[in-house]
This record gives sequence, structure tokens and C-alpha cells, in this order.
Amino acid sequence: MNIYQVVKRPLVTERSSEQIDNGIYTFEVDRNANKGQIREAIETIFKVSVVGVNTLRVHRKQRGRGRFAGYTQVSKKAIVRLKQGDKIEIFESA
Repeated sequence: MNIYQVVKRPLVTERSSEQIDNGIYTFEVDRNANKGQIREAIETIFKVSVVGVNTLRVHRKQRGRGRFAGYTQVSKKAIVRLKQGDKIEIFESA
């Protein structure tokens, strides 16, 4: 898997924004990516040192719009902890 296919997008929520001060960033990643691939992708793309990677699957939820019911997609999140002093600039400018 190409490293640019591993990381889909950064997740910016109220909780993840608070954790940025501690060097913890949250990303939506490919469902088939493992922690080693996620670590390599983050280190290569953003040129930072990763200390730890935690992953979790986000299960589907039922969504309804009138009489048409459906489900959200199953996704995977990665919570990445960086070496002290490292920053990812795209989060800082937002």
C-alpha cells in the first residue's frame, strides 16, 4: 500500500484540538492499514518522529432521512503521539 493512501484526512474535533498541545494528533486512515504502516506514513509525509500509534475502528451507525434508512461507512481512526517538540504545521494554521 502506498504511504499516501494510508492517511486519508486529519480529524479536527474539539477533543482532538485540545490534545494537539500535548503532541497527540488524530487521523482517519485506511481500514486495512496497520500501526507500522501508519507510523511510516506520518513520519514520511510530515517529517516528524512518532512515539506511539493507537488505532480504533469506528463502527457503522444507522442514519435515516425520511423513509430511506442507511448506514454510515465503517472507518478507522489513528491517534498518533509525536516526540516532544515535534509539530504538524497543518494543524497549527487551522
